[in-house]
Amino acid sequence: MNVIYSKHYNINLGLLNYLHPFDGTKFKTIYKNLKSNDLINFIEPPEATSQEIIDNFLSGMMQKKVKDKTFVFRALELPSIPLVSFSLLDRKILSPMRWGIAGTILGAEKALQNGGLYWNLSGGYHHATPQNMEGFCIYNDIGICYQQLLNNNLLSENDKILIIDTDAHHGNGNAYTFMENKNVTILDVYNANIYPTSNDSRNRVDIPVPLTLGTERDLYMQRYEAALKKLDNDYRLAFVVAGTDVLLNDKLGGFCLNIDDVAEREKLTIQALNQRSIPTLFLGGGGYSKDSAQSVIRAISACVLPN
Repeated sequence: MNVIYSKHYNINLGLLNYLHPFDGTKFKTIYKNLKSNDLINFIEPPEATSQEIIDNFLSGMMQKKVKDKTFVFRALELPSIPLVSFSLLDRKILSPMRWGIAGTILGAEKALQNGGLYWNLSGGYHHATPQNMEGFCIYNDIGICYQQLLNNNLLSENDKILIIDTDAHHGNGNAYTFMENKNVTILDVYNANIYPTSNDSRNRVDIPVPLTLGTERDLYMQRYEAALKKLDNDYRLAFVVAGTDVLLNDKLGGFCLNIDDVAEREKLTIQALNQRSIPTLFLGGGGYSKDSAQSVIRAISACVLPN
């Protein structure tokens, strides 16, 4: 398996880390635990995605908002701190996210060129759109990546793309970003009782799997397997937002899965996509528990083992 990682992914704000439940340094924990695995090939984006590429995706108003700390703090769900400058936010949080976008673009390019499976430890910013940022998502990396693949002639506008979102939160940003693009199929497994609750974005999902607070393994897997069977065979590329916020001890997800369940979920996803010969890129997605890093480690380790 090819895993995409950069030391620049990590978000470390010191004491300010405690203001948000997301573990911004889990990426290096995952890397340290997997780097000795001979079945894993680590690759690294050469540089962060430029602001120019991102601005080409954003609306005019959003180009200004992503450079304004008031709006950025709001999207990060952090209290506005007067002594924290935008330059610090940009260096400590936004720059790591731009590196995450670069990893998504690199993985998608490699998957299209070589086939098979790539796994970006970062990315999966599925609440952002060209017009908005929210839910700790500043930039929509799948949307920006799709734009670049079109610009570089690696995809055509007629190519069918698949987004599988298994993050506990509905991917409203992806739904809005691709609202009018019927060549993009969205399968979304989410907790219907929690944020975000927009019916407009939920109605855009082609294969919806809404679940309820407290959903446990058996029902989750049953509903997810049934959804995977509805997929077509002719997608040029699949993006998988593989959030770990489905874990029982996650502060925000509201589901009751354990680490082994998440590993089984990822194996089900890979099996379904391999059967259809669809090049695939996994993305980090959300995860707000102390077990998030270990869950990714277990999942990747399980997925690289021979059947």
